[in-house]
Amino acid sequence: MSKSSMRRRATAFGTAGALVTATLIAGAVSAPAASAAPADGQGHARGWDREARGAAVAAARAARAGVDWKDCAADWNLPKPIQCGYITVPLDYAKPDGKQIKLAVDRIGNTGSKGERQGALIYNPGGPGGSGLRFPARVTSKSAVWAKAAKAYDFVGFDPRGVGHSAPISCVDPEEFVAAPKADPVPGSEADKRVQRGLARAYAEGCFERSGEMLPHMTTPNTARDLDVIRAALGETKLNYLGVSYGTYLGAVYGTLFPDHVRRMVVDSVVNPSRDKIWYQANLDQDVAFEGRWKDWQDWVAANDATYHLGDTRAEVQDQWLKLRATAAKEPLGGVVGPAELISFFQSAPYYDSAWAPTAEIFSKYVAGDTQALVDAAAPDPSDTAGNASAENGNAVYTAVECTDAKWPANWNTWDRDNTRLHRDHPFMTWANAWMNLPCATWPVKQQTPLNVKTGKGLPPVLIVQSERDAATPYAGAVELHQRFKGSRLVTERDAGSHGVTGLVNPCVNDRVDAYLLTGELDTRDVTCAPHATPKP
Repeated sequence: MSKSSMRRRATAFGTAGALVTATLIAGAVSAPAASAAPADGQGHARGWDREARGAAVAAARAARAGVDWKDCAADWNLPKPIQCGYITVPLDYAKPDGKQIKLAVDRIGNTGSKGERQGALIYNPGGPGGSGLRFPARVTSKSAVWAKAAKAYDFVGFDPRGVGHSAPISCVDPEEFVAAPKADPVPGSEADKRVQRGLARAYAEGCFERSGEMLPHMTTPNTARDLDVIRAALGETKLNYLGVSYGTYLGAVYGTLFPDHVRRMVVDSVVNPSRDKIWYQANLDQDVAFEGRWKDWQDWVAANDATYHLGDTRAEVQDQWLKLRATAAKEPLGGVVGPAELISFFQSAPYYDSAWAPTAEIFSKYVAGDTQALVDAAAPDPSDTAGNASAENGNAVYTAVECTDAKWPANWNTWDRDNTRLHRDHPFMTWANAWMNLPCATWPVKQQTPLNVKTGKGLPPVLIVQSERDAATPYAGAVELHQRFKGSRLVTERDAGSHGVTGLVNPCVNDRVDAYLLTGELDTRDVTCAPHATPKP
């Protein structure tokens, strides 16, 4: 699950074997494995059967149709020689001949020889709500971390259903979505809670009004089925996949539904796939982990007090934060940056090590008397219509998928009890996260039962990569998936917590990812790596 900002939550926290005729499974498509039927005891078997058949039909069609690759539209901002196209999928896999939607995909060919090519590597960055279309740009930008994999694989990105250029959904006018300042997430009274509850209910209603036809089908299993159709359209008999954050849950669901369609799978920064965690409890767990990583950042800032002058102990840095927060609560900075906007900006530090120094620098400037730098960094830009539309769309998809994937508490007392208790010791993110997810309490379409993620017949070994102190996807999630996917290997980055490990420079991690993608080889046992380099002030 990625919460790269409260305005832009896109990146945190993702079947019964139908007998089909030979003509339907011609080309790159094979029938879903019989072992892939979710034995959940929930009486869903018949529905899963229909959707399995629908997925096989859609994949067979896509295999025949392929992709009409063309230069990407200028406003997609993707450099040549990246090419773009569309793949058609059913909105409802139980009705494969019903309404169809188009998914945007892009690719860049492998940089090595024809003999070195091992197929397509498909990427999902997380969210739910994140676009993967920038993935091929790792080749055009000559990313050293991905140079070896790029020799062997076409890099393929896509916008998942509902995202960006793939039948995008919306829940509210984008300018209204980014309007600031928003109410302080930490309630000071029962009246404050009633206001937030009203906003959450109105948001859920807005999702239905603006995107009601799509909402029942905005689920992780459907996106996994889309992924299999993309595989088929690319002419691939097996899927090579890299998923980060929510993309790990998408990979886990794909591996459960289509175990014998997987060739290589790398999952990085893992959403806990337990049904008990998807999604209400996962978000509560996130609040605890964010508090821990927030303290890690404060320790780093204190250790670099000679640069930032924010205090030489964690307690002193926290005091500066509380003073800033109180000032913005009393009178929003620049008229637009209140506590909600501050959390949106500062949460990037516990998310990503790369944000440690920039965040501390702007905080330091504020304490030294430069308020404008913080306002410029934390305030929305009403003139950025494309960016604001993207932020609103990302949040809409995040909400739609998490709310539709699983049942959430409908009783406000449950939310109030759990978040009040958590806030006492974990105040940084708890209430902000609660209000963001509260539309799920009054969600206007049927909420599903999460898939029982498990090893099915034909599933090859999966590589799992995770940092110990990740805030967005706590470490226990990687352990859980490791136990559920037999034969998987877990690579742990010790004493680190940046979200998304495979893109960082750490040879202990990078070499193992390369070896797996290039040869399929894994260590004979799980591996613990030293942390990547600590950020420099």
